[in-house]
Amino acid sequence: MSETQYPHLFTPIKLGGVTLSNRVIMGSMHTGLEEARGGYHKLAEFYCERVRGGVGLIVTGGISPDFRGRLALPASQLSYRWQLAKHRKLTTAVHDAGGALCLQILHAGRYAMHPFAVAPSAIASPISPFKPGALSSKAVRRTIDNFIHTAKLAEQSGYDGVEVMGSEGYLINQFICQHSNRRDDEWGGSFENRIRFALEIVRGIRQQTGKDFLVIYRLSMLDLLEQGSDWQEVVELAKAIEQAGADVINTGIGWHEVRIPTIAASVPRAAFSWVTQRLKQQVSIPLITSNRINTPEVAEQILAQGQADLVSMARPLLADAEFVSKAGIGKSNLINTCIACNQGCLDHVFKQQRASCLVNPRACYESELKIEPARHPQHVVVIGLGPAGLACAVTAAQCGHRVTAYDAADIGGQFNLASKIPGKEEFSETLRYFSQQLRRLKVAVHKHTTVSPEEIASLQADVVVLATGVTPRIPDIEGIDHHSVMSYVDVIQGRRSVGDRVAIIGAGGIGFDIAELLLERSIDRFDWYDFWGVDRHYQQRGGIKEVDTPVMNRKIVMLQRKTSRPGKHLGKTTGWIHRLTLRKAGVEMMSGVTYLNIDDDGLHIRHDGEDKLIAVDSIITCTGQRSNTVLLSALREHEIPTHVIGGAFKAAELDAEFAIRQGTERALRL
Repeated sequence: MSETQYPHLFTPIKLGGVTLSNRVIMGSMHTGLEEARGGYHKLAEFYCERVRGGVGLIVTGGISPDFRGRLALPASQLSYRWQLAKHRKLTTAVHDAGGALCLQILHAGRYAMHPFAVAPSAIASPISPFKPGALSSKAVRRTIDNFIHTAKLAEQSGYDGVEVMGSEGYLINQFICQHSNRRDDEWGGSFENRIRFALEIVRGIRQQTGKDFLVIYRLSMLDLLEQGSDWQEVVELAKAIEQAGADVINTGIGWHEVRIPTIAASVPRAAFSWVTQRLKQQVSIPLITSNRINTPEVAEQILAQGQADLVSMARPLLADAEFVSKAGIGKSNLINTCIACNQGCLDHVFKQQRASCLVNPRACYESELKIEPARHPQHVVVIGLGPAGLACAVTAAQCGHRVTAYDAADIGGQFNLASKIPGKEEFSETLRYFSQQLRRLKVAVHKHTTVSPEEIASLQADVVVLATGVTPRIPDIEGIDHHSVMSYVDVIQGRRSVGDRVAIIGAGGIGFDIAELLLERSIDRFDWYDFWGVDRHYQQRGGIKEVDTPVMNRKIVMLQRKTSRPGKHLGKTTGWIHRLTLRKAGVEMMSGVTYLNIDDDGLHIRHDGEDKLIAVDSIITCTGQRSNTVLLSALREHEIPTHVIGGAFKAAELDAEFAIRQGTERALRL
């Protein structure tokens, strides 16, 4: 493989005063370091590692132009000269590393999570408990001036440009759409009035900053909202934004309040690049496309087909800081691919925690989790090559330790099962990455090998890391050994056939996975766009259409002992997708269930004080796991220094993010 495999991806381009050697932009993503004590030092290292990895231009997380525009009260804003020093730390570091940096200006509007929120109209958002106040005409003018002032401060801080956040349902987008703008003054009513706010911001920034200062406008090309913009309005706004002085238009998809997934793993790769391509024929300035672009092959195809001029990636560059450079030197097989799980990044940010990455725990921890040569290299034996064991083995080898690894089956552990679940196919990319790293680092891997404590002792290891994972927990229910009962492992691996009437015992993450797997096997001709009501012909406002109700040939009931909502502890930013998917497909969910017994008639339960029979052909147990620590006591008897990680350490809730981080940190402490 050579650099020419991605010729479009590595074609230089000039944007404003910035010349890029490739077409990858690191898109805006808030990390939580923006507000942390000493966070700008860590943020600088985070950005610089991506620049050293080949990224030419980075867009920061959203920074508010004033107090009321903050996403939350502790969130960042740039409004005063005394704030310039910390921003100069970022710009100086990025420039010294050879990159360019743009500040994203984001006003939350009615999405603000505080009582001082303002918006075009006093209409509450479904995702914030605070009803905003309506901006007065004078306050609208002041807010425009605040955007322009922040851009000027950004220029003084050394930023190469700004991105004006005009999509995803934030303040500018709220002005544009009738859904949230009910004004009858010069800022509301006609489309011309509703886009005036956006145009005056862009025009003012262009007039009051240098000619080489880059102005990017993030335009909502697909609101996915009933009262969103129609296609002609999107085109009209894009042309007006170009005339107002923007150098580049970036693609924004969907409002945060809309219940249509746009970046989750279930979304097809490059699912929305078609809308960027459609707009590309209408404007002459470069267009950036975004959303679910996570491999150089996908990026190259987008550019080769003329769908966009550049591609924006955020989470893929959390997963691998060297994404671009690896692709450039023909080593894309070594890229740690983003699996779009949101667990380490967005889930953390929405809980006001520092972002990181499930598959790369060093993301946003670059100055703390440093991979450096070990002072005293050791012989490390890793038993079990699930996510925790893989992370430990690879990291230890990167530090210069000699690593020998064993697994009773193939590498991957629970990831081998997860990769077979609809929407989690990307997990196989993680296994590909680890496999390639084991080979590159010359780790001695023994698959399908069970080792005894005596055999481990004979290896004369300095340390043993036990990562033997979990085994399914079998619930204590009378008749649990009935022929209709099977475990989730049986179902995923296809060892048992499943009937047309199914009861799933357990409504946690694994229960939802099994239900979605059965749904995929039960729906003929599944089309993601039809299922979620996305109109690729853009015939309706917002680009949405009537949802096609899937035809199911299975009846599925999901049950749990807990009285809480099924799936309550699923991912903060993705749980709603899984719950809505099952609801749309007609899966019945029951909480507060007491299991009585299982017999030829089905599953007998007590629910709401009443004994009931769930007449089913198949009963699938998804009731958690137990740690597999059979070897532990024997190893300790042999006085072999042993560390336990991953599911073997804690199996209460399977957590790949915890497992990979623990495996990485364990290796760094050897």
